[in-house]
Amino acid sequence: MRQIYLPKVFITAFLIVVLISSCNTSKVNNSGLEEYTIIEKKYGNNDVTLELSFQKGKAHNHPTMAVWIESLDGDLIQTIYVTRSIAKGFYQFGDAGDGKWLKTPGTSIRPAALPYWLHKREKTTSEQPLMPSPESPVPDAYSGATPIGSFNLFASTEKTLPQKFKLFVEVNQPWDWNTFWNNNKHPGDMDYRTSAQPSLVYAVDVNMKEPMDIYYLNPIGHGSYNGSNGKLFTDLSGYTTALQIFNQISLNIKK
Repeated sequence: MRQIYLPKVFITAFLIVVLISSCNTSKVNNSGLEEYTIIEKKYGNNDVTLELSFQKGKAHNHPTMAVWIESLDGDLIQTIYVTRSIAKGFYQFGDAGDGKWLKTPGTSIRPAALPYWLHKREKTTSEQPLMPSPESPVPDAYSGATPIGSFNLFASTEKTLPQKFKLFVEVNQPWDWNTFWNNNKHPGDMDYRTSAQPSLVYAVDVNMKEPMDIYYLNPIGHGSYNGSNGKLFTDLSGYTTALQIFNQISLNIKK
């Protein structure tokens, strides 16, 4: 994966080139208003491309996230994208033990980061641990660097999509405390302390037989506060800045 800055006059040429690559990251100017990173994930040669747009909010600050597709029955179809830090268990601030953090990059196990996705993700072996690590990472094809701002994700799936499916995004930003999700809420729980406001889960239902011009993903709940399970909790009444990580997440489907 590489990252380049392109002036506006080269945007058209860039988009032609990027389609040839299975995984690429670049920056372009969106309508002259805001710089968007473009991430392309091409897993197959089917004729459907999912084009997601993530517009950063005022609380956006290097969030961890995963994007995946499920059947309407809740069966995983495919992970599309996951940020590299959780995919490899290697973060900007490593774990120093006893609830303390290094001032340098290092390994860390953070089950509260994206618990809803972690309990659903692809299993490559029966012995696969819940948490990715440098020894057992998510394959590089699915992961990528964390975009520092707004970005577009273009993806084609490994297999032909069913006529109806559900698209999910789970996002978490560590240490975003508020008056409800505060330091004293779960005393002694070190996994909770790596998260604060638990992960937010966004979703939208798609019916390919009755396609819409644009789909908007809305928050439907949150993950476990400490990552101890893969349940979805629908009460978001204690959420504040976590709802401002993204102003908008939208989906276009191109055939």
